[in-house]
Amino acid sequence: MNRFSIFTNRRGASHVAPIAFIVIVCLLFALPGFMESPYLRHIMILLFLSVIMGESWNLIGGYAGQYSVGHAAYFGAGAYGTMIVINASQFDADKLLELQDLAKDSRLSSLLLSAHNLPPWSGIIVGMIAALILSLIIGSICFRLRGPYFVLASIAVAEIVRLTVLNLADLTQGAEGILISTLPPFTIGNRVITDFSSKVPFYYIGLILALLTILVTWVVQNSKLGYLFQAIREDQDAAHSLGISPTFYKNTALALSAVLTSLAGSFYAIYIKFIDPTTVLSLDLSVQIVLISIIGGIGTIFGPVVGALVLVPLSEVLRSNLIGENLISSGMVSADSAFGTFLTENLSHAHVLIYGILVVVVILFMPDGVLGFFKSMVTKKRKEAA
Repeated sequence: MNRFSIFTNRRGASHVAPIAFIVIVCLLFALPGFMESPYLRHIMILLFLSVIMGESWNLIGGYAGQYSVGHAAYFGAGAYGTMIVINASQFDADKLLELQDLAKDSRLSSLLLSAHNLPPWSGIIVGMIAALILSLIIGSICFRLRGPYFVLASIAVAEIVRLTVLNLADLTQGAEGILISTLPPFTIGNRVITDFSSKVPFYYIGLILALLTILVTWVVQNSKLGYLFQAIREDQDAAHSLGISPTFYKNTALALSAVLTSLAGSFYAIYIKFIDPTTVLSLDLSVQIVLISIIGGIGTIFGPVVGALVLVPLSEVLRSNLIGENLISSGMVSADSAFGTFLTENLSHAHVLIYGILVVVVILFMPDGVLGFFKSMVTKKRKEAA
């Protein structure tokens, strides 16, 4: 009888997670109707963006075990592909001729002309194709390396991409970046779906893309492809001896991860309406993408979600310097003291330092991430209760 009751409890618990997920998704879709604050909507959009980036990296880093620290290259491919097409589609004839005259390279001139003739939102597809091609090139070169050498190679390749974009000023506008004042309305046929006059459309786009990446991760984890990825992660030589091609499946994981990351870049570009190499192709961005998964728990479906829930509020608190202001206003720290001056002037710029400390803490005390830590705690309590 006790065994039967335990079995039914476990079976019932197995249905709790999917039901809870469905309820949370329904609440998220209904949330904009109750949340009128543009600031809170902005935080939610950043949260969805972080989930997309973390889930995308998790496919190559968490499941295939290849720690790429150059994912900003694919993020930037999506951002620049989208912005170049949208920007070029809004040029009038005189502006287009002027740019073609400035572009001494005939290939750049033809690219500008082609971009001008494309529908604005096809830039997202252009970014995805660019990221896919880039991932295949990078994979064919870098997957000959393993461990720290692969990590260093991914950083180097991302930096090469950043410098290339920086120097193709005729196409990418170099260090000045690309700014668009207005987004073209999204239409299906002759019907305008949205004109992006508020943050609500971006909220729903971010939510749908986040759910898409979670779904892709779930499909990969529960498919033969996911098992092959994990076999390569655990022991590449043993997987190869069983007839699994590590190079092919690592390239497959990278290509899938790159395409999804490019969607994050496209979403960021249309939301912010401005990109430059420092913003979308920096090493800081690549590190942030990795941290989302590591802190939440790599190789799990909801690890990147937990990582985003930790990092996005932390980043916002540091940016707005809420910690320093609260400590000073409460009287715990004097504004005239050296520590008070440090909090006021430097804490908002110390996000990289805080991230580093957070990673050290997670590695030392939560090697499986925050999600893994709580799972182990729950398992421990169940064993004690039994």
